[in-house]
Amino acid sequence: MDTSEVRSRIVATADGLYNAKGIQSVGMDELRTAAGVSLKKLYQEFPSKSSIVMAVLERRHETWSKGLDSAVRPVQDPRDRLLAIFDYLSQWFCQDNFRGCGFINSFAELGAVSPEVAEYARKHKESFQAYVASLANDAGAPPQLAAQLAILAEGAQTTAAIAGTPEAAGQAREAAKVLIDATLGTGL
Repeated sequence: MDTSEVRSRIVATADGLYNAKGIQSVGMDELRTAAGVSLKKLYQEFPSKSSIVMAVLERRHETWSKGLDSAVRPVQDPRDRLLAIFDYLSQWFCQDNFRGCGFINSFAELGAVSPEVAEYARKHKESFQAYVASLANDAGAPPQLAAQLAILAEGAQTTAAIAGTPEAAGQAREAAKVLIDATLGTGL
């Protein structure tokens, strides 16, 4: 097995463990065992737990960005593309391993003690806001609609995680539709 496969396996394993248990509660020995690598190999690939956490955040960002884009891109109508964001959230919230936004969770757990985690979480959220702004621009909407829709999506993620049910995605989608129609007209 080559180094990139080992690294990928470690990051995927860490992501699953961190998602299920939280970052601080997962030790390097537990990660090593779950990933099926020696402690020496784990530290060869990642010199610190912090470097693993950052690799997990990078993986989460990539997974989120690709997943969201694959749900939105095929939709032709610019208005419907904005609503497709919430359809993506609905699918995500129904997954058995959904525990809320990994960036919100990481920020809540480590943001006060890890400037690196805090900064990466902020950049991820800025990236999402820019993505929504691009979609809103394509629909002919003013910038404030993008900010409002991003806040709805963020709130839906937190609500779904705390409530333990996926209904927040549909509720946020309905609110988004009202905002889009109020901003752009009903589109009849």
